[in-house]
Amino acid sequence: MVLFGPSGNSEQFYNEGHTSTLETAAWLKKQGEGLFEGGLDLFEYSFGQGYRMKSEMAQQIGRAFKEQNIEMSVHAPYFINFANPDPVMYEKSVGYLKTGIKFLENFGATRLVFHPGSCGKETRENAVNLIKTRFEECMPLLEKEMPENMFLCPETMGKQMQIGTYKEVVDFCTISRMLMPTFDFGHINALTQGSLKKEEDFERIFDYCEEKLGHERTDKAHIHFSKIEYGAKGEIRHLTFDDTTFGPEFEPLCNVLVKRGLNCHIICESAGTQSRDSVIMKSIYKKNLKNA
Repeated sequence: MVLFGPSGNSEQFYNEGHTSTLETAAWLKKQGEGLFEGGLDLFEYSFGQGYRMKSEMAQQIGRAFKEQNIEMSVHAPYFINFANPDPVMYEKSVGYLKTGIKFLENFGATRLVFHPGSCGKETRENAVNLIKTRFEECMPLLEKEMPENMFLCPETMGKQMQIGTYKEVVDFCTISRMLMPTFDFGHINALTQGSLKKEEDFERIFDYCEEKLGHERTDKAHIHFSKIEYGAKGEIRHLTFDDTTFGPEFEPLCNVLVKRGLNCHIICESAGTQSRDSVIMKSIYKKNLKNA
C-alpha cells in the first residue's frame, strides 16, 4: 500500500488555529474525511535550514505520530554537499547525516532524505565521481551506526548545476544497502523541461531502479511529488495542484504504482497546499486501486 502525506505543516493547518507539530498527527488523521478512511499516513519533518530542535521535543513529536500510526521521514539540511572538494566541508556533510540519524531515532522514523551535492566549479563528471568516492568511504562507517530498517535517501534534483538525475541517484544507491532513492518527480520534470507526461515516462525510471537496485528498494522507494515551475536552467519554484501550466500530473504516476503494485512513500511538497494535495493524490490512488 502506498502511503501519502505532506512535507511540513500546510497553510490550512495554521489557518485552523494550530500552532505546534505536536498537533499535526491528530490533524492529519482527520484529513480526507468523506473520501477515504484513516486520513493521511505519512509526514516529513524538514531540517532544511539546520537542526533546530531538542531531542526531547523530537521524541514527543515521534510519540504523537506513533499514536496515530503515521510514519515519519526527515529531510536533512539543504547545505549538504558531498561534491565540495574541501575535506572540511566533506566532514561537515557526514556530520549532518550523523545528526540526522539521531533525529530518526528520536522521531522513530526510518528515512533521511538529503541532497547529494552540486557541481560548483567542478565539471559534472568530476563532481559525480567525487560523490561516489566519498559514499564508498563514509557509507560503511555510517552503516555501523544505523539499524537495518533505516535508510539514507539521496534525492533527485531540479537544477542543472545540482547533482541528482534519476540515474545518478540510483547509481549512488548501488554503493550501500542503506541507500534508498528519493524520486522527486517535480524536480525530474523541471530538469528535463517537462518530460513526465505519460505512464511510460515514469515506467522508465522505475525500470532503471529495478535493474540496478532490485525489486525491494524499488518497491519501497521514497517519492516527493509537486508541480514545479521551471525555466531554461531547471527548477524555479514549487506550485500547487491548481496550476495548469506546469506538471507533472499525478494520474500517470498513480497508474504505474497500481499496475506495478508498488508500496512507495509519497510526500507532497506543494507550496502551502501540501496536505490538501496529499488528500487529492490518496483519493485518486484509492479509486484506481479499487478499479484495478
